[in-house]
Amino acid sequence: GAIMAADDTAVLAASMTTARVPDTETFDTRAIQELDAAHFLHPFTDHAALRDKGVRVIVRGQGVHLWDSDGKQLIDGMSGLWCVNVGYGRTSISQAVYRQMETLPFYNSFFNTTNVPAVQLAAELVALAPPQFSHVFFTGSGSEANDTIVRMVRRYWDILGQPERQVIISRKNAYHGSTMAGASLGGMAGMHAQGGLPIPGIRHIEQPNYAELGAGLSENAFGLVAAAWLEEEILALGADKVAAFIGEPVQGAGGVIIPPATYWPEVQRICDKYGILLVADEVICGFGRLGTWFGSELMGMRPDLISFAKGVTSGYVPLGGVLVGKRVAHALVEQGGDFNHGFTYSGHPVACAAALENLRILKGERLVEKVALETGPHLKAAFNHLATHPLVGHAESCGMVAGLNLVRAKGATVHECERFDPALGVGMVCRGHMFDNGVIMRAVGERMIVAPPLVMTKAEIDEMAGKIWDCLDLTLADLKARGWM
Repeated sequence: GAIMAADDTAVLAASMTTARVPDTETFDTRAIQELDAAHFLHPFTDHAALRDKGVRVIVRGQGVHLWDSDGKQLIDGMSGLWCVNVGYGRTSISQAVYRQMETLPFYNSFFNTTNVPAVQLAAELVALAPPQFSHVFFTGSGSEANDTIVRMVRRYWDILGQPERQVIISRKNAYHGSTMAGASLGGMAGMHAQGGLPIPGIRHIEQPNYAELGAGLSENAFGLVAAAWLEEEILALGADKVAAFIGEPVQGAGGVIIPPATYWPEVQRICDKYGILLVADEVICGFGRLGTWFGSELMGMRPDLISFAKGVTSGYVPLGGVLVGKRVAHALVEQGGDFNHGFTYSGHPVACAAALENLRILKGERLVEKVALETGPHLKAAFNHLATHPLVGHAESCGMVAGLNLVRAKGATVHECERFDPALGVGMVCRGHMFDNGVIMRAVGERMIVAPPLVMTKAEIDEMAGKIWDCLDLTLADLKARGWM
């Protein structure tokens, strides 16, 4: 084993020149791909298929662009994985991380101990959050944050003398992470099929997806119908058994599902009516993505708990957490005694130092306001234009997320478009053309989505949209050649 490892290291070292300046470094892509296939198990991946195809090797980022090991430049339309909000190459974040590593690279927050960056970050996050929040619990990821929420919600009702309030209601096609509890909260059938999920005490209602489920209704009318599904589930279970409802302000991994304006205010009313905690999963929507610091502010939600990660450090260092509203915090702090939950890396000083500098950039460059007033509206206009492409049924956006649906034939309304057979994998065909022609756009079924860095300029939005249009042309020609149109 040790000999193999030494050989592997030698192979990787040989694949790079001795130059250490990133943009002059050269790579032996095939050697890295072989090493990857031999040892690296990737998330959500068919590894046999990946081995045959060969993994893409990303080696450098600057601003909104990435470069692969063959020197190909890509516009990163997905901010890494919804997270690189301030763009790549932010030296001030690197420097903040280095300074903290030199000063105190790690200490835990167990045993009556704290560290300065964690305290400063907690205070900063509470200051940025809606007024009902007072405390922060730190984790290493969004998945861990949502696991924490399951523990926290059930502990809250336990402290209040209602331990029978165990059930957390979520939605189909929601994504809340990949740990046991996170994957259970999520509504992805493919995840539930592997590993005996969901765990007990998690229920799912239908999502507020107007394009899929709203035929015959106006968007606003559908929003009220979709919210009413929550009340039906509460009554079916018994309100005294329900602990919380969790949702993303805009469903991200599910395909950028933007709910009607009527949906979240009505969900809030229902939660208030039955005294149920409302949880906003802001792992994607937080830190400016929708043009507000937290997406729940835009959507008319007053959550008791917010899970966050990704944009808090712009992905530079892993960090997640839970913003805890005053009524939950009061129970945990004043009445609960020990809360028997936590992680080695809760409040990791290096991650917190990265977050503090990242938040300073977001504030100093007014990036949240720019998304609301400038770049978000510009992205919306760009996607409205993409909606005129013959392959696109409809397009929509909210802040710096946007999506469009690929259709066989346009219809008078979103519900009258002729769909492709999902088995064809048209979205992945389109995604291939996008990658091959310099733009990263994600496919969720036949829905193509983007979530660009918040630093993307209007000119870069235009460049990205131009590339998307060209790739839609290539996809259309490809589908015709395959006889699918």
